[in-house]
Amino acid sequence: MSNPQHEHAEPMLPIGVGPWPGGPASWPDDPRYDRELLAHGDARNVIDRYRYWSMDAIVADLDGRRHPFHVAIENWQHDMNIGSIVRSANAFLAAEVHIVGRRRWNRRGAMVTDRYQHVHHHEDVAAFAAWADAASLPIIAIDNVPGSVPLDRAPLPERCVLLFGQEGPGLSPDAVAAASAVIEITQYGSTRSINASAAGAVVMYEWCRRWA
Repeated sequence: MSNPQHEHAEPMLPIGVGPWPGGPASWPDDPRYDRELLAHGDARNVIDRYRYWSMDAIVADLDGRRHPFHVAIENWQHDMNIGSIVRSANAFLAAEVHIVGRRRWNRRGAMVTDRYQHVHHHEDVAAFAAWADAASLPIIAIDNVPGSVPLDRAPLPERCVLLFGQEGPGLSPDAVAAASAVIEITQYGSTRSINASAAGAVVMYEWCRRWA
């Protein structure tokens, strides 16, 4: 019987480890370890702490120490940046990721990190805002629109949901209206905006700098 965990293999990168030294007789007696990985090696893009662990064991360990900020992304276009923002959410240990709008999103940029991240869907901004209100999480929109506050001077609550828009158009008017604050990233060059996934990484890092 096939293991669903291995049906869609993660990209095999030249950074992993081979089979567990010493063969099956020396395998750890620990349920967190995946026997297939012990037998064949682990070339997943995971930190050394999680080498040979099963995906479920990694998620359970992450769940025990996730940060209290959430990440949300509007999904009106088939934007590859969504996957990259999900990847950053995993790197900075966000509590959850929320896709607002279309249910299907471009996962290529996530590099399968969405397997380790709780991802939820909201049909539209109204449904997302209702969820945030019920969870007592202020929505912090990230966009360089009139009235936005520079990130270095803006309050960034410990418990919040960071809302990002699409590459190009940014956040919809409904999304901006649903936010309790709008933050922009200070820029110094000639371009009007930075890449959406880069903006996500900047703001998540700043949250971690203040709170993690």
